Amino acid sequence: MNFAIIAAGEGSRLAQEGIAKPKPLVELCGEPMILRLINIFRRCGAESVSIIVNEFMTEVREFVENLNLDIPLNLVVKTTPSSMHSMWELSKVLPEGKFCLTTVDTIFKEEDFAGYIRAFENDSEDDGMWAVTPFVEDEKPLWVGTDEDMRITGFHDTNPDGTLTLVSGGVYAMTHKAFPVLNQCIEDGVHRMRNFQRALVAAGFSLKAYSIPKIIDVDHASDIAVAEEFIRF
Repeated sequence: MNFAIIAAGEGSRLAQEGIAKPKPLVELCGEPMILRLINIFRRCGAESVSIIVNEFMTEVREFVENLNLDIPLNLVVKTTPSSMHSMWELSKVLPEGKFCLTTVDTIFKEEDFAGYIRAFENDSEDDGMWAVTPFVEDEKPLWVGTDEDMRITGFHDTNPDGTLTLVSGGVYAMTHKAFPVLNQCIEDGVHRMRNFQRALVAAGFSLKAYSIPKIIDVDHASDIAVAEEFIRF
């Protein structure tokens, strides 16, 4: 299976809070976040890794270019207006077949992620599998509605009646079948990854939700220590 990383954000909040390194190079337990993901992907049997960084992240670009990996690595250098547009740029270099896409600051335990990847690799019925979590710590979570078989029925910005219990973990596994929908979103001027996800549901895609106990993001300086403690224990 192939893997992809969106590392094209500016990391402005971390910079404002005194973190000098670009977000992808912030270390967790001595390992840059972007390298931690790549190594996890390799241990999950990655056939290739594709990464997008923005044009201003020269330090990150140089770091990726200097990696000596035993699998193909595709690097896209492009400043994009949203993660959905970053995915669109990555779609041009991703090899055919199943792939998993994640943002660089999405932190999970390796054993949980490995179980998720195995489940998707063995899934022949669905068009995609989304990692979801009952752990809600995002400032603007994307709530995920599911049926009794854990197939996704909708993506919601709010949860006013409290009936939704899962949120998107920012980890998406799918195939190239999703790209025509993505292309249409770009053509229609759609922004934001969550709206692409809604378009997949509207197009009749069968998306399975795979629940992982805890997934966190590194958005603030204080999140770094929290993420280190989470992956250490």
